Amino acid sequence: MLLAATILGGLCAGQAQADTTLRFVQTNTSDESLAVLNTLIKKFETENPGVKVELISIPWDNSFEKFATMIAAGDIPDVAEMPDNWVALYANSGHLENLEPYITKWEHAGDLNGRALELARKVKDTAYVIPYGFFVKSLYYNKKLLAEAGVAGPPKTVDEFMDAAKKVSALPGKFGYCLRGGSGAFNGWAMMGAAANGDNAFFNKDGKSTLGDAGWVSGFQNQIDIYKSGWAPKDSVNWGYKETVAGFYTGTCAMLDQDADVLAPTAEHMAQDEYGVIPMPKGKNGKSFPILTYGSWGIMAKSEHKDLAWKFLTLIDGPETDPIWTKAVGALPVFKSAEKDPAYADPKYRAWFDTLADKDAIPTITPAYLPEYSLFAGSTAVKLGQQALLGQITAQDLGKQWGDILSKAQQKYLAKK
Repeated sequence: MLLAATILGGLCAGQAQADTTLRFVQTNTSDESLAVLNTLIKKFETENPGVKVELISIPWDNSFEKFATMIAAGDIPDVAEMPDNWVALYANSGHLENLEPYITKWEHAGDLNGRALELARKVKDTAYVIPYGFFVKSLYYNKKLLAEAGVAGPPKTVDEFMDAAKKVSALPGKFGYCLRGGSGAFNGWAMMGAAANGDNAFFNKDGKSTLGDAGWVSGFQNQIDIYKSGWAPKDSVNWGYKETVAGFYTGTCAMLDQDADVLAPTAEHMAQDEYGVIPMPKGKNGKSFPILTYGSWGIMAKSEHKDLAWKFLTLIDGPETDPIWTKAVGALPVFKSAEKDPAYADPKYRAWFDTLADKDAIPTITPAYLPEYSLFAGSTAVKLGQQALLGQITAQDLGKQWGDILSKAQQKYLAKK
């Protein structure tokens, strides 16, 4: 009877796994990333007979709204890609599983670099996600357009950047800067503001936002001036990731601030000697403040297959497979062992490693730990930024309104803490 029960139990367990479908939402979509994921999914399904992974790929520009709609409708996946500014929202609302018990037992946890775990634990000092890679902004530049405009070389300061943008825009049908006014725009505003301010602290010691301060506002004015002066395309007020990247590699505009993920699409359309990448231009006090973000994977708290979901998560985010993924999406690796990968010896990566090594290039980490930040960055900041570009509000109004929103969120956060 014991033997029969054991056999029956094993058959039932096998049947349960055979009937299991893991639903997986991914937002960093491109041909390269989807090819890697499909390969890793097949590997996982082969190693776990009977298990099916359903990949739900959501294009980045509409991902926040579409994923929020899924969750609100109760359409909950098992594993989901979590951009850094989503983590606090879904962790604080109880939608993300605490991964600390899994990390404690994970054999590769010690190979994660310190920054990865630090960022993973930004909410309640608890890892609700496992980062898969870092994204650091650098400046792409079109060598031919700069030369045609009489610009001697890529700009190393904000003043040189503004001058180069002006000169390129004097060329017929060309523009100096691929300004991002639509989805994801706040990062560009923040870098320009911090560079003019000489500091990237979003709050003072009392928890009040600094975005309304004169330094920040002067940087916001630079961004507005670029658009109002015609140094960026008129429709760039609505541009998101795809439009800015296409604007660069088609030669519409000469400069673009982006992560290493743009190397792949740019290389498909431009020869290697037609463009370069340098660290972000420096502003006040000789400092720059490139945005540092990260991508991550999380397990949804309502998943009925958490252990299997963790098994899948660590297959796609392990020290052997993660470098394959980070190369596809243009991220810097999170595993210490992966940093020795020869792929990162490509000279085009030099700008990002130089940035991380430069004491005057201070990474800016947005306050994504605030539950309200995802809505702010994904919607509110974009709409207000567009109003400023179109002359409907001033740079001072913009800084004040952004500051008021973030101050309220920070005060609420500090009160609970």
